[in-house]
Amino acid sequence: MGTRRYVRAPTAALALGVLLTPPAAITVASLVGNLGFMSRAMGEPAVLGKKPSDALRTYDSSRAGFESILRQRRAQINSGQRLPNLPGQALYLARNNMMSAYKDLTDALPARIGGPNKFGIPPAYFDAGNEPLLDEYRRLFDLMQAPPVNAQKSDTPFKDIVGLGTAIARARGLDAPNAEAAGRISLGLFFAETNGNQNIGNARSNKYKGSLQTGVSEDQNGRKRWAAIKKSIAAFDPALNDRDDREEARVGDLDHRYNHWTAVRDGLMNAHADIFPRVPAIVKTLPDPIDQMKLFELIQIIPSPTRSALGSRNLVDYRISDPKIMAYLRNNSIFTFGEADRARTSATFREILDAMWLFNEKFERALAKFEEIKAGSKR
Repeated sequence: MGTRRYVRAPTAALALGVLLTPPAAITVASLVGNLGFMSRAMGEPAVLGKKPSDALRTYDSSRAGFESILRQRRAQINSGQRLPNLPGQALYLARNNMMSAYKDLTDALPARIGGPNKFGIPPAYFDAGNEPLLDEYRRLFDLMQAPPVNAQKSDTPFKDIVGLGTAIARARGLDAPNAEAAGRISLGLFFAETNGNQNIGNARSNKYKGSLQTGVSEDQNGRKRWAAIKKSIAAFDPALNDRDDREEARVGDLDHRYNHWTAVRDGLMNAHADIFPRVPAIVKTLPDPIDQMKLFELIQIIPSPTRSALGSRNLVDYRISDPKIMAYLRNNSIFTFGEADRARTSATFREILDAMWLFNEKFERALAKFEEIKAGSKR
């Protein structure tokens, strides 16, 4: 929950993440300042400047700071105080500081690496004793990002996403198995962007909203692209087309991002529909469904480099070395925590996918929900 963080890559949307992922509106300059980005030659090991005692002191201080901002936001919410603009930003940065300091501590004192935690975070980055702090972090984001009162929810939010993703993929020429994969990936995007919550706001951005965390221009672009394929979808799935007509009538003049159906439809059409024809090749290259979801999430975070990687001869070995792109990754909790990770100046896509471990728990839930839908769940 560190909701859609938005520093945009060249043409792109960055992802959201209502749980343990991404940032909000931060400039690259502030990102460098906040996360201590260090420029080093590729492959040069990070120099961990802190002694074990200093690393422990820094960690204890950062943990106390995280607890403090959690208490402050809870008190403000419980007492009905007006929250500051982007109230989730301070929480997100404090969480990052704590995790970064803990990684530096375990680098200096490997004996401090403990057991597994329920969030699936690598133990070198997170002390399982801090699980209650992240539970509170989640609860506060749920409150701060609650949908507006006029939001139009769906009673079948997960099924809607799978149906739309599958239909769009079929309209783009995919056969049934690959269209199903596109539907599964679409559900993963929903969990990555919103932690599986429909119609949410964004406690870290004033620009990105709704079930796929899109901006106004993205939503409008998606609507135009949907209109261009709507007739072809109606030809092979009249029931889905009828549902679309009902949702359009229902949404009226409301912001389309606050109707779950239209938000998902327009978000998928804006950023992902053009990539769906590549699903067969992606599935062959990345047979793990979670890796597939991660790759499509990178379309949100670093769209141009991801498209270039897809067009290369070797996707997994395609290397990113542009400092700005590395900064965008860090702003989305990838190579973010600890001096060693932040010192990286380049990474292959395989390394990037492996570093997206904060997304794993969300994508695992998306996969479980997808299997439920295949088995006949009404939602």
